[in-house]
Amino acid sequence: MRLSVPAFVKKFFIIALAALLSIVAIASVLNYAPAFAGDDGVYRFQRRYYPYSPVFKRIATFPVFRNTDVNEETVAEIVAASKDGKTLVYTDSETKKLCFVDITYPKHPEADGCVDLDGEPTSVVVKKKFALVAVNTSSSFTEPSGKLVVVHMRTQNIITELPLDGQPDAIAISPDNRYAAIAIENERDEDLGNGEPPQLPEGSLDVVDLVGGPNNWSVRNVNLNGASALFPEDAEPEYVDINDRNIAVITCQENNHILLVDLRKGRTLNEFSAGTVDLTQIDTKENNLIELNSSLSDVPREPDGVTWIGNRLFATADEGDLNGGSRGFTIYNTRGDVVFASGNSVEHTVVRLGHYPEERSENKGNEPENVEYGAYRRGNFLFVGSERSSVVLVYRLNRRFGFRRRPQLVQVLPTGVAPEGLLAIPQRNLFVVAGEKDDRGDKIRSTLTIYKLGRKAKYPQIISSDRTDGTPIPWGALSGLAASPNGKHKVFTIHDSFYNQSRIYAMDISKKPAVIDSEIVLKDSSGSTVNLDLEGIAVREDGGFWVVSEGSGAAGDTDAEPNLLLKVSPPGDIKKVVKLPDSVNARQIRFGFEGVASVGSGDKEVVYVAFQREWKDDPTGFVRIGCYELATGKWTFFYYPLDEATSPNGGWVGLSEITYLGNDNFAVIERDNQGNTDARIKRIYQFSIAGLTPVADDGSTTPNFPKLTKTLVRDLMPDLKATNGLVLEKIEGLAVLPNGTALVVNDNDGVDDSNGETQLLRLKHLF
Repeated sequence: MRLSVPAFVKKFFIIALAALLSIVAIASVLNYAPAFAGDDGVYRFQRRYYPYSPVFKRIATFPVFRNTDVNEETVAEIVAASKDGKTLVYTDSETKKLCFVDITYPKHPEADGCVDLDGEPTSVVVKKKFALVAVNTSSSFTEPSGKLVVVHMRTQNIITELPLDGQPDAIAISPDNRYAAIAIENERDEDLGNGEPPQLPEGSLDVVDLVGGPNNWSVRNVNLNGASALFPEDAEPEYVDINDRNIAVITCQENNHILLVDLRKGRTLNEFSAGTVDLTQIDTKENNLIELNSSLSDVPREPDGVTWIGNRLFATADEGDLNGGSRGFTIYNTRGDVVFASGNSVEHTVVRLGHYPEERSENKGNEPENVEYGAYRRGNFLFVGSERSSVVLVYRLNRRFGFRRRPQLVQVLPTGVAPEGLLAIPQRNLFVVAGEKDDRGDKIRSTLTIYKLGRKAKYPQIISSDRTDGTPIPWGALSGLAASPNGKHKVFTIHDSFYNQSRIYAMDISKKPAVIDSEIVLKDSSGSTVNLDLEGIAVREDGGFWVVSEGSGAAGDTDAEPNLLLKVSPPGDIKKVVKLPDSVNARQIRFGFEGVASVGSGDKEVVYVAFQREWKDDPTGFVRIGCYELATGKWTFFYYPLDEATSPNGGWVGLSEITYLGNDNFAVIERDNQGNTDARIKRIYQFSIAGLTPVADDGSTTPNFPKLTKTLVRDLMPDLKATNGLVLEKIEGLAVLPNGTALVVNDNDGVDDSNGETQLLRLKHLF
């Protein structure tokens, strides 16, 4: 029996199918919505309208000391992957090793050993079962030398070594595994003369013909002299990549030049200047302020990293060296025409995310160093690594239109400090970044960070909207939080002494990421801005704020700044300055005011201040909670008990914040001064002052203040580890919303000896 389908049912399915195809077509034309970076710095297209937009999510961070020793300085610089994408191999120039990481389960990378190389590895690629490592063996700048070391990926045995024509930098392998190209930089001695090329012997290109087994491979040299207008006798090539047609694109950074070389014939096909750019609304002054009001003209790009996008286009990271650095990236065609230039957009993006490196303003700003292209099943992406901001910007490229459309910024990924190596692994939907800086004393570890393409990004947690001139509100080094009593979606935050012109930021937390949408610049009685070390903020019931500035140095130090409690009006005018009595200040050792809370209003208002660590004559393991009564102007104190430091790297434990919960109850953040795998104590505690009376300190006797009893509310270590990055050190701000949700923020140290990452933890119904 044959069933017939009613006409109206057929019509319904046809209309539904047409609608579905229309939605797919529109999404394709729009090239998917960027996660942020709208005209107001928030959302041009809300993600809810495009729920299938692919984004990358950090799934694991591997500290590379796990392949050596936790006490050893290690450097992951360039990273490559096996053919199946299950093994990573990276160069460690500090230990002179090639090291392996098993990412069969990418969320759980495992150390897989290292190979000694008898020289400094500069770059690595993989050909089937072999890792090809460029190794610098130079005895001096004037006597450069190098070798290509071939290592078996499975056995980790060295198969053979091929001599190179000088000191190698980058190495690339052709998609068909037929050629390897090695930039023989023969880098210059920056301390010789004026530090500029030419400095002989000149740089060149080595081409390795990968025919047969490694013992049959041969190396031929391609002379690059004469191709550059600046220093034609010394090309000094920096980076290289190869397309499907076996054409190598080579950046000559100091020469601000780009070469295209036919690897089969060993001859130059085209060469041209990387050109210059004009930049506006950037920061060129290192004055502890992010001021996007400067401009530069005719800045040489001086590109470093380069990657092919198909066979007709390539992108460069315009890091700069001698005289340039355009703070962005450029896309060219093979004729040398600029197809796209990022202008100041990269600078503005990292400012918007709190990742701008102010201490590099007079140099090269965020300093993009490397680029990578990946053709994934769900999209084509260009990755731009910013060395000084410690982020990777991810752009979507539309191959349907021959990449002629503008790159669309999809997201920004947090990385380890100083990202160097970028690696797309499309066959596994993975992307890997090598962060090369390592300094355990500064709480920095060199890392491999692994991301997976999916549907939900977790970073950034905070961004800023635009000022009236179209530039983003600069921010960073957040050191305190306070909830607004006049709106459940509004909080206030501050920055510490890393930046001048102290200010309060208003932040809208109804969005994800949260948005800093306005700023209040603090001013003294003369109307001048102030430069303080703000470490705590509270919103007053009577309107305005209390903020505290941490004093510096020990008592008696003539250069020390005092601890200050400041009453601030809503527009930012400082209305009252409160100091501790001289007899109390005489006990300061170093660490001072670190948080503030306001209780009550009018003459009944009392302000509570958390001290970070013990002062002179305080019992070991107890810090002060100061109480300032507005009605009497007197200071009294409690003692709060600290946890004992348990980090394998030593250090101390102290308070970072205090927040009033109501009914004589307070919450504090207690933390150690350790980060990454050395971190142990990042906790929220609660205590009550009910039934206790604080005691004054006359400075003449040993203090004997009432001791508080604390209760653990939450260990923040699991929350910090859940971001899949290394644990952040400075957990500084805590605010509690009317519904009991707690917000926690870290201080990113102004991206100085820090990866600049700012996390805003939202802990629902904690209180």
